[in-house]
Amino acid sequence: MDVTFFSVLALGFILGIRHAIEPDHVIAVSTIASQSKKLWHASLAGVFWGIGHTATLFIIGIFLILMKNDIPVKWALTLEFLVGIMLVYLGVAAMLSIRKNRTLHRKHGHVHNPPIGKRGRYYKSLFIGFVHGLAGSAAMVLLTMSTVHSVWQGALYIIVFGLGTVLGMLIFTTIIGIPFIMSMKQMVTSRVLILTTGAVSTVFGFYYMYNLGVKDGLFNLWM
Repeated sequence: MDVTFFSVLALGFILGIRHAIEPDHVIAVSTIASQSKKLWHASLAGVFWGIGHTATLFIIGIFLILMKNDIPVKWALTLEFLVGIMLVYLGVAAMLSIRKNRTLHRKHGHVHNPPIGKRGRYYKSLFIGFVHGLAGSAAMVLLTMSTVHSVWQGALYIIVFGLGTVLGMLIFTTIIGIPFIMSMKQMVTSRVLILTTGAVSTVFGFYYMYNLGVKDGLFNLWM
């Protein structure tokens, strides 16, 4: 492995960390971290997001590189649109969890967070990462094809980029999980934080879809 390619991989790792903390990624995973009961649950949610994201990028990315093709603009924007739908769903679900939490509190006493199983939380994070990976495939392929010269280099670049996203999201979800875990014993504060996270996710999701559909012309492409 020559020095130049090693530098490309190092850059890919850094770009992966940066990619992990893009607004739509951060907001989506925050809705899950907000309902974590322990800090390491939030951290692992970020790791599973990174795994799902990397797996999708790798599978689709390598396929497109082998085919020497790219995703048509219409489909690339459509996949991005799915992210907006997902953000709205996650936001609404987080806000509705407040009502569910109150019902459980009345029935069983102190229940600070809705009972989302650990496996369910991780599967959810994996799925979110999968959707984000689909939406980012087009840009990832363009970036990979512009920096490497063979399929094996492309595969290695995507893996290293993915490791960067896993690390970046692990760090972020650990940090974002701290205030939620600390507020668990203060029910009002906990509800406010979850409600705020849900509202931000919902509003940003609609804004995201509006930009893609109207400003980027996705709706016109399908008409």
